Amino acid sequence: MKGQFITLEGTEGGGKSTNLLFIQEFLASKDIEVVVTREPGGTEIGEAIRGILLNKDFSEMHSDTELLLMFAARAQHIQEKIQPALAEGKWVISDRFTDASYAYQGAAREMGFERIALIETWVQQGFQPDTTFVFDLPVEIGMARVAARSQATGQVIDRFEIEKQGFFEKVRGAYLTRAQQAPSRYTVLDASQSLDNVQHAIKQRLKVMLA
Repeated sequence: MKGQFITLEGTEGGGKSTNLLFIQEFLASKDIEVVVTREPGGTEIGEAIRGILLNKDFSEMHSDTELLLMFAARAQHIQEKIQPALAEGKWVISDRFTDASYAYQGAAREMGFERIALIETWVQQGFQPDTTFVFDLPVEIGMARVAARSQATGQVIDRFEIEKQGFFEKVRGAYLTRAQQAPSRYTVLDASQSLDNVQHAIKQRLKVMLA
């Protein structure tokens, strides 16, 4: 039996990492073998590209370069990790996937969606997630969470996280628009509510997938 591909999307500070672990543990409790991964990254080559993409020293990176690097990492990710795992019947959970390119490069970088769609078709050949959870919350709340996390853990804020509020408003809008266009694939979660409520909604969606 072919596995299922789940992706987690949303603006910064939405709680994707915490809830990715929750999904992993819930599926494991159902005796499902799970592969957890992320974008950009997921493979040795992808992680090397990630280092370039998130490096704050590369502030002059052109938007085209950024987009092409994202899809270069994604091509390797799909071929080396995601599709082989699905073929073995494993479920794959990825922190971000192609929706992020439409939101961050397409909307926030104002590149438009046509070129992204062309590259997506070339790289993915119709391959899409089975389910996408969008962690939605007001941008100012998410930015405050990122700042607090950085202060508490010493985690360095990356090249995307230093962007201004207007950038993330565009990201948020793109995610919500895409979710409206394909409601059967997306589950939009109010990430500003309690963690228990968020995870209850996630569990309900997962139960449908398991039925």
